[in-house]
Amino acid sequence: MRRYSACIDMMFVRETADVARRIHLAKAAGMDAVEFWRWSGKDLDAIEDALGATGLPLAGIVAEPLAELTRTSDHNRFLDGLAQSLAVAQRLGASMMIAQAGPDLADVPRRDQHDALLEAMARSADVLKGSGVRLALEPLNVLIDHKGYYLSSTAEGLDIVDQVGRPEIALLYDLYHSMVMGEDTASVLAGRVDRVAHIHVADHPGRHQPGTGHLPLGQSLQWLLSNGYQGLVGLEFQPQENTVAALAQTRARLDI
Repeated sequence: MRRYSACIDMMFVRETADVARRIHLAKAAGMDAVEFWRWSGKDLDAIEDALGATGLPLAGIVAEPLAELTRTSDHNRFLDGLAQSLAVAQRLGASMMIAQAGPDLADVPRRDQHDALLEAMARSADVLKGSGVRLALEPLNVLIDHKGYYLSSTAEGLDIVDQVGRPEIALLYDLYHSMVMGEDTASVLAGRVDRVAHIHVADHPGRHQPGTGHLPLGQSLQWLLSNGYQGLVGLEFQPQENTVAALAQTRARLDI
């Protein structure tokens, strides 16, 4: 069964500038959950009220601050912020936070950056221990949207999760980013779907709703569900027109 989470930093944006109002619109559109990126700068009181009023769970937030986790000297700053992000996640009922790896550093060998990222995840696990909140490391594409980002390989992300070997650390698998990088879902996730805490979908080109591009999202999503993924399907795309119409097209393509 497909259960959908709307990223309200991309969806219902045309309809309203009020982030809390977008939660109500997501509920009216039949969403099962919502999620957003940064929590800083948002009205957390209003968001908490909207979540309570709608009964929608918060699927996740981005762990702040964004940091160069590929550089060990930036770890303490991130870990201090992670504790604050954890407090926000717990307040709003989110069971997952998203970790951005940071840039590919020209002055640091990739092996050293891999080890630094591994260390950052291991130290993050200590911060999260016993909280019930997981940190999901996210590979991103470096061909279109995130040039200069370090972690573009799902396989490397999974290797880091496995090397840490802690329940607090998982992977966020974004079908859009993975497919833009030329990856095949069944190949890169074979035997390791259980490491995935959350997934995102968007089509290519354009990063709009499924059905506007050429990615085999329905096929790949079906493979994930058939191979043990039981979590939410995060809708992280820019609707081409209004969000409700985009959601109807999404369901037509993915509810198969």
